[in-house]
Amino acid sequence: MTTPLLAVDDLSISFGANGRTHHIVSNVSLRLGAGQTLGIVGESGCGKSTLAGALLGRLPGGTEVNDGRVSVAGHDLFRSSARQLRALRGGTVALVPQNAGHALTPTMRVGRQMREVLTLHRDLSGTAADEEAARLFAQVRMPQPEMLLTRYPHELSGGQQQRVGIALALAGAPRLLVLDEPTTGLDVVTQAGVLDLLATLRAELGLAMILVSHDLGVIASTCDRVAVMYAGRIVETGPTTRLYDAPGHPYTRALLASVPSIAEPGLPADLPGSPPKPGGTVTGCAFAERCPVVQAQCRTGDAPPLRAIDDDTRAACLRAEEVRDLPPERRPVHLRPEYAEQSTLVSLRGVEIRYRSGGPPTVADLDLDIRRGETLALVGESGSGKSTVAWTIAGLRAPSAGTVTFAGTDDLTRLVGARPASLRRRIQTVFQNADTALNPRRLVREAVGRPLRLFRLAGRNDVAARTDALFTDVGLDPSYQHRLPAQLSGGQRQRVGIARALAAEPDLVLADEVVSALDVSVQAAVLRLLDRVRTEHDSTYLFISHDLAVVRSIADRVAVLYLGRLCEIGDVADVFAGPSHPYTRLLLGSVLDPRPPASDMDGHAASRPVEEPESAPPAAGCPFQRRCPHAIEGLCDTATPPWRQTDTTHRIRCHLDLEDLARA
Repeated sequence: MTTPLLAVDDLSISFGANGRTHHIVSNVSLRLGAGQTLGIVGESGCGKSTLAGALLGRLPGGTEVNDGRVSVAGHDLFRSSARQLRALRGGTVALVPQNAGHALTPTMRVGRQMREVLTLHRDLSGTAADEEAARLFAQVRMPQPEMLLTRYPHELSGGQQQRVGIALALAGAPRLLVLDEPTTGLDVVTQAGVLDLLATLRAELGLAMILVSHDLGVIASTCDRVAVMYAGRIVETGPTTRLYDAPGHPYTRALLASVPSIAEPGLPADLPGSPPKPGGTVTGCAFAERCPVVQAQCRTGDAPPLRAIDDDTRAACLRAEEVRDLPPERRPVHLRPEYAEQSTLVSLRGVEIRYRSGGPPTVADLDLDIRRGETLALVGESGSGKSTVAWTIAGLRAPSAGTVTFAGTDDLTRLVGARPASLRRRIQTVFQNADTALNPRRLVREAVGRPLRLFRLAGRNDVAARTDALFTDVGLDPSYQHRLPAQLSGGQRQRVGIARALAAEPDLVLADEVVSALDVSVQAAVLRLLDRVRTEHDSTYLFISHDLAVVRSIADRVAVLYLGRLCEIGDVADVFAGPSHPYTRLLLGSVLDPRPPASDMDGHAASRPVEEPESAPPAAGCPFQRRCPHAIEGLCDTATPPWRQTDTTHRIRCHLDLEDLARA
């Protein structure tokens, strides 16, 4: 029998606190051969990142291996000397971290960082190291690899930083790559490019890969097999396609149901409850309190063992065969307002926004209306100007030209400090990263209560009661308000951010990538919360996202930006059904959906470009001309494209006529 490249046998990891031992990984066993890929999925706190660290013989401070072993290429990592581990890390197994921008040393040029790795693992220096560094940068499809040697990390885009991280991991010629959330925070096109790169490297170099992710679409497009973790244990494992088509564990089924889809409308299903706290003691099945098919014996004795439910799939569930036969869950339909009854809340006309005087406009020639009571989504790659538009509406940046009005009369071209308090109250923002939006040293009740005091929406004796009601409104127990941000999960912090925005009783909420960093079950809960709050409070949302599956689940209309230029706008159903702008088709074709696409989405399949998005549009013609597969020489590069009206709500800015767009 061939020895596996990676063998994990009955691994258990714990940490000690207050004189007690808390298990965070329990009885995990895995096998991986050369050239194979395994995905590890699960909610935040399930132990997947701890397991990923163990595959490199590295554990967080205070943790230890209680039982089992991890063997890579026949070497037992936790019984190897420090010198042996240094040789194995990078030379046999290497890590690609979640955020390469944070993992790279900001004060060192990337060429020097690469030379250090090449010297350590391959004894290269000088000209030989520089030549090999340039070759590796070229291998990961970096433009002008020789020039890259002299650049600092901050001079690179997020996708380029991630590719540099992959190149650094490859520098030691490893046989196994461990990738910990390698595409989190990247837009869909950049993500698709990174995943295509990994598939090419796997084919060319015969690499084995462990991919840790909460994105089930990423796993579906990349991995041969998948292991689903819950509360430190693997609860199901098998071939990716088979497990996605017919999950045998209720938790796997719930995760799949919580993924938004471009293939069908409707909000993703909510997974009620929360997983046990890491290290907590549970009798019986850890998922029992959240399971829709739980029975009495699930709550007693030891955790259910992994057992075979077919030739190649195992699940830790007493009712796995019944779970496989359950019909798919119905997706609740997002309640869309009637446009005929809506008035315009925010109007932008001829808006131009520049980051420096005399520099090229980041946003130009923007005409956009946000209707009262709707959710309008702004979509596009990183750098497309989505957040810039939101910041201008919020008063954090002034436009260099054009008009922005609120409710027909109020001027929004003024910065926030020059706006009256009544106007500031009516426009609130929920930020992407609740970790940095909340003061880490103050209880979260102060963040929610401040708008009540600032805008005099509650008397001194009423603030506490109103804060309690706001926490309840966003699905948090009022007792949570007495915690610091660090004592809440990511999803709970995001709910606090929503409660803070609602406290001001706004007319318009600017939601800037509010679910992009959340795992799928928490993301589904936040999306359903936002939809409910919009209906109950008659709010209006400007919803910024690069994830078109999320947009389809919650938005009424969608506006597509490319390099700050509007190229398509319309009702979500119309835009997704087509015809669509070539750039919109690129975005749709880059979405990774774990379920097969519906027939009306088949035409959106698109080849994924290797080149990086441009930083500025060309001087004349269509902004998308250089990346467009249908560009017409002598027209698209010289003339501004006209607007094409497909119906009363859907417009496309393109030189191709509607019939050509439908065939493209």
